[in-house]
Amino acid sequence: MFTNKYKRLVEERLHEAVSGLDTPRNLAEAMLYSLEAGGKRIRPLLLFAVIEAFGKNPEIGKDAAAAIEMVHTYSLIHDDLPSMDDDDLRRGKPTNHKVFGEATAILAGDALLTLSFGMLARIPDSIAPADVKLSLIEGLSNAAGAAGMVGGQVADMEGEGRQLPLEDLEYIHINKTGKLLEYSIIAGAELAGANEEQKQILARFAYHIGLAFQIRDDILDVEGSEVVIGKPVGSDKGNNKGTYPAILGMEGAKAALRDHLHQAKKSVSHTGLEADMLLAITDLIGLRDH
Repeated sequence: MFTNKYKRLVEERLHEAVSGLDTPRNLAEAMLYSLEAGGKRIRPLLLFAVIEAFGKNPEIGKDAAAAIEMVHTYSLIHDDLPSMDDDDLRRGKPTNHKVFGEATAILAGDALLTLSFGMLARIPDSIAPADVKLSLIEGLSNAAGAAGMVGGQVADMEGEGRQLPLEDLEYIHINKTGKLLEYSIIAGAELAGANEEQKQILARFAYHIGLAFQIRDDILDVEGSEVVIGKPVGSDKGNNKGTYPAILGMEGAKAALRDHLHQAKKSVSHTGLEADMLLAITDLIGLRDH
């Protein structure tokens, strides 16, 4: 099955990359602890699925997929810290700082973030010439930084304790979650040799699945199972965070989820690609239980 095969591929590449580092053992163990804690690997799967949709071998994306998952994992390690969300569990296991201490957890996140750019720089020239690698590096910097994920995280923290208008909530999630999802899709397109029109269509697809992903997260925080999700539910309400159910009501949030999934699939239909796996991942995002 596509998802199992390519989850294994990126997980093997992650283990190989970190295990091969000349670094203190405790740091490597902390990095691998969070990288190997499981997860859906949605971002790498999107990258692989885009490459496949262009008729290319998805394996050409393994280094880029690993880089993306390193950035995502670093963000989770830092999000869980006492100064941020102060979470004790992640995917059913103690969070990184609970096992390795706060200082090592911070440094493990830092190490994963910086290693991600090296992964992109070392993609073989036969897969991505220098100009493509430069574009991938710049794109990841933008998606993960102040104008992307980090900026969205700050806006999320600033929004705690007050009722946000929908447009502010969408800004948070477009940046905190959506930008890295979009990057995964566009990086796959660049590796596959997409033209600008195709990239623009895929960016619209990414916009809608990014918001669908977050709406589903908000719904699961109310209706999900703590055992299945692997962390406490109800934390958004407890932290007075703005969410789609809080603003739109549960039925309104579910309607918004359905609309974004529909618009995502509609965008894919305009690419002219063999996009069965992209459509399957869209359904996975909308129906997931964790």
